[in-house]
Amino acid sequence: MYKILYKKLFEKDLRKLPKSAIKPIVKKIQALAQNPRPNGSVKLRGETNLYRIRHTDYRIIYSFNGDELVIFVIKIAHRKDIYKGL
Repeated sequence: MYKILYKKLFEKDLRKLPKSAIKPIVKKIQALAQNPRPNGSVKLRGETNLYRIRHTDYRIIYSFNGDELVIFVIKIAHRKDIYKGL
């Protein structure tokens, strides 16, 4: 089982989301502890160990290293804003 860590701005990103999207997104993040590469996860091109999963119009960017059993959630945002500042 993987341990999930969050970037400092995670809570701020989460508060920006509509209330109806928060619970399913948190569920998807918690499910990463069991399977860090679920169906639909995509490795980001040009990045080392960065992956993306989707929930409707929102994206969750995370990193993991199989050797350390740690998943680091980096950013959650709408699909039009997610890649700005990565």
